[in-house]
Amino acid sequence: MKSPLTNDGLTLTDTEFRMFADLIRKHSGLDFDEASRFLLERRLARRVRELELGSFAAYHYRIRNSSSGPDELPNLIDELTTNETYFFREYGQLRALIDEIFEELQFDREKRGGRPINVWSAGCSSGEEPYSVAMLAREAGLKPGVDVHVYASDISRRMLSKARKGVYREASFRETDPHLREKYFIEKDRLWQISDDLKRDVDFIHLNLLNNSKMALLRTMDVILCRNVIIYFDIDTKCQVIETFYEKLRPGGHLLLGHSESLINLSTSFELRHLRRDMVYRRPLPGMDAANPWNIAAAAALPRSDHDGIDE
Repeated sequence: MKSPLTNDGLTLTDTEFRMFADLIRKHSGLDFDEASRFLLERRLARRVRELELGSFAAYHYRIRNSSSGPDELPNLIDELTTNETYFFREYGQLRALIDEIFEELQFDREKRGGRPINVWSAGCSSGEEPYSVAMLAREAGLKPGVDVHVYASDISRRMLSKARKGVYREASFRETDPHLREKYFIEKDRLWQISDDLKRDVDFIHLNLLNNSKMALLRTMDVILCRNVIIYFDIDTKCQVIETFYEKLRPGGHLLLGHSESLINLSTSFELRHLRRDMVYRRPLPGMDAANPWNIAAAAALPRSDHDGIDE
C-alpha cells in the first residue's frame, strides 16, 4: 500500500506551480506561496492519481480546456481547503455575540421593523460554527426564524454536504458542554447526529466569496462571522472580501473575525468596538466615521494621566 504522502514521482515544476497557484487564487482566493508549495503538490498529486492522468500538466489541461473542467475545479478546491473546526470555537466571542450584540438587536427590534436578526457564517466548513450560533440562540430564548435567522456558506460542496447531514465525530465536541450535546444530538455508532429541529435552524448555501453576481442574491445582514478564513487569502483578495462584507452589512452591523485576524492594512471602513467579552468590528452608522484601529490601540497604551482633560 502506498503512503498517502507518496506522489508517485510527480513533482511540480516552477512553471506548473505558478500556473496552478494563479488558477486557484483567481477562482477561490486561496493563496499558495513557496512555503506551502509541498502541500499544494501533495494534494494535486492525489487528484492526478485518482483521475489516472499521469502528470500535473495533463491535470491542468483537463481543468482549463476539457468539458469536464468546470466540474473538476470544485473537486480540486475540496482537496485544497482547510476545514479544521469544532463546536463553540472561540467561545468568548460567541458569548459576546449572544449576550451583547443579539441583546442590543432585540432591544431595537421595533426600529428593525420586527424582522429577525440575520446572521451569516461565511466559510462555515462542516457546519459547527452556524450550529453553535443556533444552539446558543435557542438557549437564550430566541425563536428560530422569528427572532434570528442563521445563514451559512462555503466554497466546498463536500463540506456543505457534511454540514447538511449534521453527523459529527468526537473531535468536534472538544469545547462543548455535555448538556448541550445531550440536548441537541443523538448518538449512534460513536457518531453524533444533530437534531432535525436544530438542523432546520440553519440555511446552507454554496457560495464563493469572490463571486459578486451570486453574492448580490444574499440579503443584507446584521452580523457576519468570517473566522479563520481570510488568513488563507492574499492581500488583494482579503481587501475584496472585506469590502463585500461591508456592503452586505446594515449600518451598525457587526463583523466577527478570528482572534488571529484583523482589518489593519485591509480596511478603514469599519470601527473597532470593545465589548465586555471581546472586540469586534462594526459598520458605522450614517454620519459616524470609522475609528482608526491604530489610534484606538495607541490611545489604550497611553498612561491614564495623559488622558486627563481630554474629551472621550
